[in-house]
Amino acid sequence: MCDYSLGSIPNRLAAEGEELVVHRFPTGTTGLACPADLEQRASRSATPGKKLWRRIVDTLGYDFEDQTVPAICIPPGAFLILKDIPKNVRRKYDVQPEEGVTFIQLDATMGAAYRDAFRFHNGREIRIQDLPRGLRIEVLSLAGVAEFDDGTMAGVVSAGETVPVPITAQRADRVNAGGSRTR
Repeated sequence: MCDYSLGSIPNRLAAEGEELVVHRFPTGTTGLACPADLEQRASRSATPGKKLWRRIVDTLGYDFEDQTVPAICIPPGAFLILKDIPKNVRRKYDVQPEEGVTFIQLDATMGAAYRDAFRFHNGREIRIQDLPRGLRIEVLSLAGVAEFDDGTMAGVVSAGETVPVPITAQRADRVNAGGSRTR
């Protein structure tokens, strides 16, 4: 839900429809944050007449005030859209610029140092740690199945596992014509 390495940071559960961004926290761990929280912190840091110590801390990149930016937790099986995926990630994972994903936690027994990850519709998986900072993510459903106004659904629960279908933001119904994909 929230990687163990974010345990020392305040956190909260994501809300459906919320937009998040990939953010590096003071612990060095990459996680998800709300853009409004980050903007609020930035406006506090931009106060004129900063003290020498504040300028040094800003230069080093470690922000003690960043503790006020909560990590946003996602439950396993939640359905999201990654937006503006960079070309290098698209090539490596064979995905589109916007892609529907299921949030998963990697198996700790497999030696995963960081467990929070996303599974693309093609079955490939990427850890949050491997995504670029600032990447935008839309939370479609925390339950793992997103239902749209026209009655179409994204995600299929099969043998206890949620399998996403391809999502594109360009389509009005936001679901590719191929429908649900099963395993």
